[in-house]
Amino acid sequence: MAHNSGNGLVHLLAITSLLIALLGGAKAVVVCGIDSAKLNLCHAAVTGKHPPKPNEKCCAVVRHANLPCLCKYKSFLPALGINPTNALALPRKCGLKTPPKCRVA
Repeated sequence: MAHNSGNGLVHLLAITSLLIALLGGAKAVVVCGIDSAKLNLCHAAVTGKHPPKPNEKCCAVVRHANLPCLCKYKSFLPALGINPTNALALPRKCGLKTPPKCRVA
């Protein structure tokens, strides 16, 4: 049981760090292989009902990401203003295979 609460704390700390960085309150942090300062490169491709295709700069960020790691945070995406369906489609749109656990239920 203590192991699960430890994992929850790690996830909470990671999300808190990411939120602080995204809101400009800290220097960039690296989460799952992505420098938070580069997340904005994919903003258009993950927001709204009909987002544009990701551009090459966004796909470069996605290619360097640890996708299975990022999947662990998919439930937090709406709090960041990110459409989970759009975000989880990025790997496929960038020519990568989406990890099985990353699919939106």
